[in-house]
Amino acid sequence: MKVYFSHGKESGPWGSKIKRLSKIAQGLGYSVDSIDYSTIDDPDLRVELLVKTLAKEEKDFILVGSSMGGYVSLVAAEQVNAKGIFLLAPALFMKGYAKQKYEYNTDIEIVHGWSDGIIPVEHSIKFAKSSDCSLHLISGDHRLNTSIEVVEKLFSQFLISQT
Repeated sequence: MKVYFSHGKESGPWGSKIKRLSKIAQGLGYSVDSIDYSTIDDPDLRVELLVKTLAKEEKDFILVGSSMGGYVSLVAAEQVNAKGIFLLAPALFMKGYAKQKYEYNTDIEIVHGWSDGIIPVEHSIKFAKSSDCSLHLISGDHRLNTSIEVVEKLFSQFLISQT
């Protein structure tokens, strides 16, 4: 199985968080890829790139998205058959984003920091409540760097549950 990472608006495909999570995935036997969206500002054009990339995938896959990448992963999942979705402070219900209603057909887990000053934690609560998915509200801000060990444990448990 493969894990596809989608980074946030101002980060890159192999930022520190993705590097740490990719090591966990590889340690559990997953192959990994991280899409480079750094030249694409529009979240829906990022969705198109992810869907196009996944159309070529022959193995089962899991989508992991952080911030804008969370939106990208969730919206792309409406068009592809992801085995699971793991979202970190996803940019859901954001003003200016085309999609404001989300459909899903797979296992979803969200991690969001209580002190996030960029994406309101209430957005993840709203989505989790409407979709009845797992939501982990943890100490930390938008980047979740101060709680990265907690994120790593949750991610590892999520991947193990997908096999």
